[in-house]
Amino acid sequence: MELLKIDCLGKPLRLEGSLAGWQQLFWGDTLVSVIQASPDNEGLKNHNFELATQGSASVQTAEGEQVPTQSIKITLETDLQWQPFVIDYRLLKDDEVITSGQRNAKDIERQIPTTPITEKRQFSLVGLASLGFKLLKSAKVIKVLLAGASVAAYSWLFSFQFALALIACLVFHEYGHIRAMKYFGMKTKGIYLIPFMGGLALSDEKINTRWQDVVISIMGPTFGLLMSIASLIAYWVTGNIFFAGLATFNALLNLFNLLPILPLDGGHILKSISFSMNSMMGLVACILGAAVGVYISYSLGLALLGFLLLIGSAEIVFEWKTRHQSHLLPLDRYGQIFSAVWYFLTVGALVGIIWYFAASGDEMLALPLEILKS
Repeated sequence: MELLKIDCLGKPLRLEGSLAGWQQLFWGDTLVSVIQASPDNEGLKNHNFELATQGSASVQTAEGEQVPTQSIKITLETDLQWQPFVIDYRLLKDDEVITSGQRNAKDIERQIPTTPITEKRQFSLVGLASLGFKLLKSAKVIKVLLAGASVAAYSWLFSFQFALALIACLVFHEYGHIRAMKYFGMKTKGIYLIPFMGGLALSDEKINTRWQDVVISIMGPTFGLLMSIASLIAYWVTGNIFFAGLATFNALLNLFNLLPILPLDGGHILKSISFSMNSMMGLVACILGAAVGVYISYSLGLALLGFLLLIGSAEIVFEWKTRHQSHLLPLDRYGQIFSAVWYFLTVGALVGIIWYFAASGDEMLALPLEILKS
């Protein structure tokens, strides 16, 4: 990840590094200093290199001797702390300080990496759909066509009125992602509805921190929860069974999005939390938390929820060793705790809404709970 980018004698001086401990310093496009990976990935580090002054590589004296030109000694001193992220730096020219400063996680969130980030692609139907629609996203008419196809598909499964309500749920969910992206200053491409698969909120820009990944991922289900609560209140006020159905099925939709399976929102959230834990105790805590979630799911008779939670948690554990290779800045301890509490409160509230309507005795309203018990 890009830790620092400052001006040095008319060219950008860029420091890249990772939790594995390696650091690379570039002056323009030239690699000028490297620190190899090591367990000592924090604290004081010095990068030293020399720049030749303008002119020839050497000059010839009257006696015919070749005398090399003078060089400039450049030193970048850094004091790095990963969690919470803070880097203090001093840039010296021939042992004289020419600039100094500090960067924190907020600066990393809003930076645009100089080197494009290449992400590891995994085969999935959602991924293929995402790629296909990204190729078509330049034409606004595609959004209208996809929305129309979604309405037709859901009308065929349910009814036209319920299809419109479901589309509204999907749009509101994806709008939560869009709002989070805009909060971080990211440019967005809008919302694309995909028949039988849900929707996508697209952005041209890449995230730089695990906190951004958590907030963007969880804001969709959070907006979905708000819509279910609003529908619940509307049902209490009007007694219209339509609002009850909207509340419970929307809760089920957002609950499935929170399952810890990539590329679902829950998978991104759990991965960001667990990959930010550097010690083995962090992984153990993650495993124990997942085990408790599976136990509670099966104790409540939510067999499907417990099974998918088990599969998703195992997927995260198997990838845990690759956490140091990520370009994303990890969550600090406060961010890990806050993200976990936010996640579990959202899941609990959605399950609570589903359970509330299942207890009403209406066979249709009990269907979401029966799905979770299947």
